Amino acid sequence: MKSSQILKRVLKCISVYKFSFIFSLILSIVSVAGTLYIPVLAGDAIDMIVGKGKVNFDGLFYILAEIVVALIFSGISQYFANILNNRISFLTVQDMRNAAFEKIQKVPVSYIDSHETGDLVSRIIADADQFADGLLMGFQSLFTGIITIFGTLFFMFSINVWIGLIVFVLTPLSLFVSRFISRKTFIYFTKQSEQRGRETAFIEEMLSNLKTVKAYHREELNEVKFDEINEQLGKESMKATFYSSLSNPCTRFVNSVVYAAVGLAGALCALNGIISVGNLSAFLAYANQYTKPFNEITGVVTELQNAIACAGRIFELADARPEAEPNGSLPEKISGSFDVRDVSFSYDKSRELLKDLSFRLESGQNLAVVGPTGCGKTTLINLLMRFYEIDSGSIKIDNTDINSVTRQSLRSHMGMVLQETWLKSGTIKENIAFGNPNATDKQIVEAAKKSHAHSFIKKLSNGYDTYIGEDGGNLSIGQKQLICITRLMLCPPPILILDEATSSIDLVTEQRITRSFMKLMQGRTAFVVAHRLSTIVNSDLILVMKDGQVVEIGNHSQLLKKGGFYSTLYKSQFN
Repeated sequence: MKSSQILKRVLKCISVYKFSFIFSLILSIVSVAGTLYIPVLAGDAIDMIVGKGKVNFDGLFYILAEIVVALIFSGISQYFANILNNRISFLTVQDMRNAAFEKIQKVPVSYIDSHETGDLVSRIIADADQFADGLLMGFQSLFTGIITIFGTLFFMFSINVWIGLIVFVLTPLSLFVSRFISRKTFIYFTKQSEQRGRETAFIEEMLSNLKTVKAYHREELNEVKFDEINEQLGKESMKATFYSSLSNPCTRFVNSVVYAAVGLAGALCALNGIISVGNLSAFLAYANQYTKPFNEITGVVTELQNAIACAGRIFELADARPEAEPNGSLPEKISGSFDVRDVSFSYDKSRELLKDLSFRLESGQNLAVVGPTGCGKTTLINLLMRFYEIDSGSIKIDNTDINSVTRQSLRSHMGMVLQETWLKSGTIKENIAFGNPNATDKQIVEAAKKSHAHSFIKKLSNGYDTYIGEDGGNLSIGQKQLICITRLMLCPPPILILDEATSSIDLVTEQRITRSFMKLMQGRTAFVVAHRLSTIVNSDLILVMKDGQVVEIGNHSQLLKKGGFYSTLYKSQFN
């Protein structure tokens, strides 16, 4: 996205607070007007001091009183303008953050899978902070600087047109210099933001997988990789900083030349009686004030280049295409029959994964999906839940195509326990009641007893009120899985999906949970993905997958009699 397009988007975001912006602009004008009026008063005061014994004290005190009033008005206006500028800046960034976070909730799972988590976090947090700082500096310095430039021009031309023309003609040289430099800074600030996102992503990845890193002694290799990323970030930052730092000294040099020219021309005019000494003093003050905003603006432009680059990364996330959502919905009560016909799907469109997958599951039946790693078992679950969209074919529940109903309607009839657990920061009770926040303590305890989690929960320091950190804190993997199973037991829907739900639980507890699951499955349609084939021998239907296709289908005894691929898998676990 080009910087001009990003700037238009930023202005559109700011336009929401246009009344605050207009009021801030008025206050800035009042503040600058008060500041610029002081040199005129100071010049008049100097002209009242003609020589020894020729001082107009009455007029001098009156002018000094006017200067004090102007300073008070200018200070108060600047104070409230700064408050409004802060409010506009942080509310604008808040809106952008909300839009980006809201989009994360709506983008397909494939989008999240294709972007590093740390990079997405960096966009919403670090880039948003950088943008806020640049925007605030723009409000505080850019607008007051522009107003100061026009105001000083007005006062200078009102004093002497010819000297004013000297300033007006020479000063734009600093703008050409800063424009040339700003083109370079935007490129390098964009690269700096991207590299910062890479670094954040790498750090997040290392922290979340620290045990694996230590187990495989990858500390030194990761340090080397981090040093490479950090060094590249340093190079991009150095280039951005170098070019941005050129702006201020270059413009200061041009402005010093302008000030010297004004002083020389003004002195000649004063010697020839064209202007008074007081007017010359005012003119020099205005020349200094006129050049000062250019120095500030060039510094602000550098920050704005960085802010625009960061805003572009936030807008890229906010512009991500959301999941297509139909308007249909499933009935409140469904029987739960499934009809899967000719389904094909692949994560990478150049490589097929599922091809022409077909089967039918009647209401109340439980289907077990088995097969070697990578054959498409979990992918099938992702498609049933519509985490991913099928490439072709159809999946129907009670003869209703799932692509014709909202995901909320579909998933409200499904409950799932995955091999990978997910727990949020909060109490054990809050984690269990995640799907039913209105559940009573009695209902939560009953659900925990069904999942055989009650015994270990009671041994915790505060029982069900024990606070756990992100991803379960110090709980074992098996305990985390038990809490996720309890979550399902609390509000069982008509369709159950169990993807290696007991993979991290000991055999004795697994047998008990399996009996609970069997009771839970009565009258409900269930999909069970399992590597331990002993846990699915009582399934109504077993789907045997290999290389993305169904190679066998039937119940346990039928498949053993066939002596095919399932029979080989089953016997291999018990030989």
